[in-house]
Amino acid sequence: MPFELGHLRIHEVRDGTVALDGGAMFGVVPRPLWERHFPADARNRINLALRCMLVVDGKRKILVDDGIGARWDGRHRDLYGISHEGMGIDAELQRAGLTRDDITDVVLTHLHFDHAGGTVRDEAGTLRLSFPNATYHLQRRHWKWAHQATDKDRGSFRPDDFALLEKSGQLHLLEGGTELYSGVNVFVSEGHTVGLQLVKLEAGEQTVIFCGDLIPTTAHLKPAWVSAYDLYPLTIIEEKKQLLAQAVEEGWFLFLEHDPAVAMCTVTDDGHGQVVVDRIVPL
Repeated sequence: MPFELGHLRIHEVRDGTVALDGGAMFGVVPRPLWERHFPADARNRINLALRCMLVVDGKRKILVDDGIGARWDGRHRDLYGISHEGMGIDAELQRAGLTRDDITDVVLTHLHFDHAGGTVRDEAGTLRLSFPNATYHLQRRHWKWAHQATDKDRGSFRPDDFALLEKSGQLHLLEGGTELYSGVNVFVSEGHTVGLQLVKLEAGEQTVIFCGDLIPTTAHLKPAWVSAYDLYPLTIIEEKKQLLAQAVEEGWFLFLEHDPAVAMCTVTDDGHGQVVVDRIVPL
């Protein structure tokens, strides 16, 4: 069932799951601590969700991130533990009564392959945009960064995932935070990668935040629990502190992209200065 936020209906869209190195996901946090939350397999990998968000507002159908996609060979499927079993964008959209053609907007938080890998698909050997009628929204600074990534993060980008956007006429590059549509806002976060954008939905006194890779799982509610993929760890720590303080004070709903068990929740202060899950919201 979708979550009703005023005039907006919010759906969970599961592209599948991926298995990433637990040490990479938690950086300097020792394994005995993070493994309490995410047991690792024999290859030190933890299971993570590939969860996108669908926002329906009348004729407008907005997809936030588009998953990892299906264009993976056997070696990489095994390396990253990619699975679409019982899930996938098409099946999830169908569950909401939609098809890819119905999507009017795709908001890409950033262009890492687990967030933008579904931007294109292979049709009989030809790559085509997966959502042919959509406008794709992205921060200009991140678009430039993805084309000149550093040695540290170059492996997180697959240029084929987004090369078609450049001449498609469907790419909308943004300059910082803005309101895209009534109640649908984006704001910029700089800790994980340059020019990452997150989505803030507002209706009445309620707010939903699509947390993306700023807070990928409930375990990452701890400010110091940051991943090795984050380019600027001190920045992301401060960003998390600020967002979580406001989330606690104003009762925001947090939509989590990678937590395997929790799609959306509210948070509270545990009385000892730590922000923890208050209520899990079913989707």
